[in-house]
Amino acid sequence: MAWITKDSAGARIEHRDEPYLTPEMADRLRNEILPRYETTMGALLPALHEIQHTYGWIPLQAMQEIAALLEIEPSHVIDTVSFYEEYWSHPKGEHVVAVCRSIACEFCGQCEITQACKDRLGIDVGETTDDGKFTLIELECLGSCGTAPAALIDETLHENLRPEQVAGLIDEAERKGRH
Repeated sequence: MAWITKDSAGARIEHRDEPYLTPEMADRLRNEILPRYETTMGALLPALHEIQHTYGWIPLQAMQEIAALLEIEPSHVIDTVSFYEEYWSHPKGEHVVAVCRSIACEFCGQCEITQACKDRLGIDVGETTDDGKFTLIELECLGSCGTAPAALIDETLHENLRPEQVAGLIDEAERKGRH
């Protein structure tokens, strides 16, 4: 089988006129966050959190802006974003349904929980509903092995889940509105 290459060097990053890293954010990072770290690289995670909490994801333009502010290579920023599951490099739904797929959850019915989510939302893992309300993902571990299977809906952990509970929990998240 032949290797399929991608034109990374020729990739174009869409830029909007206004920066994602606002002057207020940059000042806060410079004055409150950077002094806590020995190197600017140490402030990378908090800088990424700042962008993600504001926009819900981290656009490529924002990654470039963070790299410039911290005076680090843009590749370090994108490597970090792509390494950690908690960072989003593309828009996600208003609500995130994250099913744990650890071995404990798998043994206790994770596949049935994931299927119940797919059935209720009408999407597959990694997809977002057409109305932009829900994104379904699986995570490696939610640290709730003793109460498996588990899922995180927005920021609420649900343990000892049964497939028949899933639709109600998703409906409840929808009623609460934007998290």
